[in-house]
Amino acid sequence: MKHLLTALFIATSFFSLAQSSEQEDKKEIENVLKAQQTAWSNYNLEGYMQGYWKNDSLKFYGSNGLTYGWKNTLEGYKKRYPSPEHTGELNFKINDISKIREGAYFVLGEYHLKRSVGRASGFFMLVFKKIKGEWKIIADTTC
Repeated sequence: MKHLLTALFIATSFFSLAQSSEQEDKKEIENVLKAQQTAWSNYNLEGYMQGYWKNDSLKFYGSNGLTYGWKNTLEGYKKRYPSPEHTGELNFKINDISKIREGAYFVLGEYHLKRSVGRASGFFMLVFKKIKGEWKIIADTTC
């Protein structure tokens, strides 16, 4: 009986630690998204892009098809959003953050732009990966 209680205690402790770690991961990912909202709403596209993996393997899939790379993604944003009137105020609604495996999550959500040139909204799915201790978006599908 003593061994069973010890095993149960260890299993419960491990489960609690895993849940705590996952909650911390989700909070850190939410913080990346909050920083992106602030940067976007301040017409700081380079600041917004800090949430993305600064690598040629970054994938962005949107209405213009598939874009590879951090720099190309930034250039696409600059073309589509040439002024503060075009970026407006960004708000995300996060509908789900799910663990794929250790160090990787997907995020499902909505974006809403309140702006003088007309409101815009849509859906997104992001893949986050922890790279060098930081959560970065490695793939983005937005429509």
